Amino acid sequence: MGHREDLLEGAKRCLLAKGYARTTARDIVAESGTNLASIGYHYGSKEALLNLAFLKLTEEWGDTVGDGPGASAAEDLPPLERFERAWAKVIGSYEESRPVWKLQMEIVSRLDSDPELQQALAGPQLEGRKGLAENFLGLDEQADPERARLAGAFCQALLAGVMVQWMVDPETAPSAQELTEGLKIVMGIDGDEGRS
Repeated sequence: MGHREDLLEGAKRCLLAKGYARTTARDIVAESGTNLASIGYHYGSKEALLNLAFLKLTEEWGDTVGDGPGASAAEDLPPLERFERAWAKVIGSYEESRPVWKLQMEIVSRLDSDPELQQALAGPQLEGRKGLAENFLGLDEQADPERARLAGAFCQALLAGVMVQWMVDPETAPSAQELTEGLKIVMGIDGDEGRS
């Protein structure tokens, strides 16, 4: 790897270990084996590097809970079963993903005071919705962009809420089955209706 990649990997490790606010340029340099001038040369600023590192961590987390082994089988599932399976993967990743979830909570708390960070997240947030619509509900953004946009926004809102509940108290946070049953109640679906 070159300095650019080393810095990005070092910044990702620092974010997971120390968080956004407590990570210094010197921390990144020590973790990456580079020098302070490399940050400005390759990324322009420490903040730009940290913003990109955060986006990469989020993307990597999304890849682990998105399409993977068994994804093609999930395509054939009825919508509610696909929804439940996707949530099972997200919730099943909780222990391993807790540092990423914790970092996301910190990032959200910084947005009002950091317009650069807010701007850096706006585009990727829209892209993330497309992935959520596809992975959670099997909706193809190319086939029906508006439907995928709305469904992705719903899944993203639900994801943020579930993430907070799991961070606060994993013992009482909802399971994938409970989320699916709750969705059925909201939709006015009884029993196994909607699973075919």
